[in-house]
Order: sequence, then C-alpha cells, then structure tokens
Amino acid sequence: MTTIDLNSDLAEGFGAYRCGDDEAMLSIVTSANVACGLHAGDPEIMANAFAVARERGVAVGAHPGFPDLWGFGRRRIPFSTGEIERLVAYQIGAAAALAAYAGHRITYVKPHGALGNIACEERPVADAIARAIKAVDPGLSFLATALTAQVAAGEAAGLTVRQEIFADRGYTEEGLLVSRSLPGAMITDAQEAAERVVAMVREGAIITLSGARLPTAIESICVHGDSSHAVAMARQVRAALEEAGVRLAAFA
Repeated sequence: MTTIDLNSDLAEGFGAYRCGDDEAMLSIVTSANVACGLHAGDPEIMANAFAVARERGVAVGAHPGFPDLWGFGRRRIPFSTGEIERLVAYQIGAAAALAAYAGHRITYVKPHGALGNIACEERPVADAIARAIKAVDPGLSFLATALTAQVAAGEAAGLTVRQEIFADRGYTEEGLLVSRSLPGAMITDAQEAAERVVAMVREGAIITLSGARLPTAIESICVHGDSSHAVAMARQVRAALEEAGVRLAAFA
C-alpha cells in the first residue's frame, strides 16, 4: 500500500488577524507546516497550533519565509544567501522552542512563499536553506518541492529529503509552480484537485498545464490552508486518496 503525507501551511494569522481554519485542518492533515513569525504567525498562534497538533497526532514542521507580514512572504526580497541562511535558522529555532513548549517537536522544515519559489530555481538559495537546517538540527527533514533545486540542495547537504507536490497549484512544463499572477496558477475546485492528485500519485508524476507527465517521487501533498475553500479541498483530497487505496500518514 502506498503511504503519502498530507500537509498544510498553518498558524498564518498574526495578533488579532486570523487566516484559515487551523482547527479544522488539523483534523484532516497528517503534517502541519507552522509559520514562524516573520511572514505570519506569532508566539500565541504558533503555540496553539503545536498544542492542537500534538493532541491530534499531527506531525509538525517549521515553515520559514521572508520577514514580510504585509506581503505574506510572497514578495521577493533581495537578501544575500548568508542572510537567508540566518533567517531560516532563526525561524527554525523559534518553531523548535514553541513546539517544545507545547510538548511537541518539529521534524522537518519547508520554506514558504517567495523564499521557497526562489529556492526551487536558484541553487545557492536552496543551499543556504539546507545549510541552515543542517546547522540547527541535521536530523530534521527537508520537505522540498519535487523536481527542483531544493531537492538537490537537501541531498547534497546530507539531509533526509521528502518531495512534495501541490494539490491546489498548476505546474509549468518545467515542473515549477505557475506564477500566481498567471492563468492556471490556482486550482479552486475540490473535485478537480482531488482527481488530479490521485492521478499524480498513481502515475508517480507531476501533471503540467499541458497534460505532460514529469516523473518524480511523491512523499507528501500540500493543500494550502489560507483560502476559503481550503478545508473542503483538504477533505476531498484525503477522501479521494483513501478511496484510491492510499494510506495517509506523516513521513516523520
């Protein structure tokens, strides 16, 4: 039986502002990528997410991004690779501390937003993220976007690399995520997303906008948690995978 992890980006509110339904998502997913306070999140939201995840047996990881609350970490900021390395290390430390405070522990790191997108294409940035993970805790896995420089960087650093695909995003012919500013970037129909995910898992390949298949290992599937339809989509994706005979469990 195929075993796949189902993850979502959570704890993305800040102060009085709430983003997504973490409580509902933590009843569906097997892993939670917890924002670390720079693109979103704060100590209260993070601690609560870790505590609920622990109660429900959901694995947790650090989800570091650019320090960009206004832009939700989706704007490119010209940091040097050294600065990126330290920003990621800083956020892993915050996540590890608050997870421990809640009686849980992080087991992986997944870069967020613009930081993650840049690291898909620019190997020096991906290497900086991998160095930060290894320096803080070489036992942490690198949850990497499949078929990208993130995978190569994690492997070169000697980290355990887990490759993920996205249920709610379109793919270019090169296997990269379609820019959010372009048609086809977002998949909002839960049924469409579920059918597409099952097809990708069965075929062991990313399906591009043209329908081309790009073979890859698939160990985790992400459903973003910040949209109004996120919970419905996550439920549909999980149900479709289970119906297809896939076992859902955290890779960690």
